[in-house]
Amino acid sequence: MGVDLDSVSEATSGAIGSLLSTTLLYPLDTCKTKYQAEARAHGQQKYRKLTDVLWEAISTRQVLSLYQGLGTKNLQSFISQFVYFYGYSYFKRLYLEKSGYKKIGTKANLIIAAAAGACTAVITQPLDTASSRMQTSAFGKSKGLWETLTKDSWSDAFDGLGISLLLTSNPAIQYTVFDQLKQRLLVTNKNSAEKTAITLSAFSAFVLGALSKSIATFLTYPAIRCKVVIQAADSDDDDTKKAQQKSKKTISAVICAIWKREGIFGFFKGLHAQILKTVLSSALLLMIKEKIAATTWVLILAIRSYEIQSQRMTQKRLELLTFCIKLLVTESTWVDFILFFFLDVDSAGFGPGLARQHGH
Repeated sequence: MGVDLDSVSEATSGAIGSLLSTTLLYPLDTCKTKYQAEARAHGQQKYRKLTDVLWEAISTRQVLSLYQGLGTKNLQSFISQFVYFYGYSYFKRLYLEKSGYKKIGTKANLIIAAAAGACTAVITQPLDTASSRMQTSAFGKSKGLWETLTKDSWSDAFDGLGISLLLTSNPAIQYTVFDQLKQRLLVTNKNSAEKTAITLSAFSAFVLGALSKSIATFLTYPAIRCKVVIQAADSDDDDTKKAQQKSKKTISAVICAIWKREGIFGFFKGLHAQILKTVLSSALLLMIKEKIAATTWVLILAIRSYEIQSQRMTQKRLELLTFCIKLLVTESTWVDFILFFFLDVDSAGFGPGLARQHGH
């Protein structure tokens, strides 16, 4: 089975686009994550606003700490996007080949997207947990990837995996909302029997995409908030408090803690930052991905063309070698070769002189 060039091109361009968008928006992501991770009563909150996190970094001269964990986040982002885009493109192509359909339906598309998202979540969960712990560590005290993962047991590296699998429904919600908004926005004839849909403009598609993503984020945000709290690094308290915090980092315990300390609105703390970061990240990702996709495809075709030419040259050499071997193993050819060697070559003084011996 050959390499699926379409899947490789989609995966590579998507991964590079995610890498660049993550780097550009990383300070905002760090502020958002630290703000989300704090689950305290209103009178004990360290960060009352999102900008308090940024001001802390500036006042303590730890502005560069806003980039702590960037390498791990980029690695996680690159791998997750590559796995997702490759898996989605591959499963989609496989579905069309097996089913015989020319187009993929809405339900099948959602199932394929969820399957690709689930595979991505399982593979990249340790990196996701490590990056969250690095971001939520005190400024200037973040540890390396290996030290962060080996600080606790390996099962702790998969903290929040259940919520991550649940959040694979986010694209399904976004797609459903987008499709419903699109149907309402499209211009139709007054006659209900004859409806002619008009395609969306680029600007309308972008607005609907941002709006549908915001709605999907709003509906799944309580799970996002709980996931960040579960994966957050422990505070710099004594060992007893750390043990208590570790024992309470379950889904049910985190839900109860947020409810008691912050109330119902605590589940939506940092929602505006999450929507801003998500919309900007999606817009940058798609924009960069489209720019890179053409270049990636050209490079892949060039590599493929070189491989084909190399295979052809190798095949020609094998054919020439096979032809030579056939000539050597032919009986008449052996006779001609021996006569040439003992008679003709001897006339030049090189052979053993079989004719000369018979002549004397």
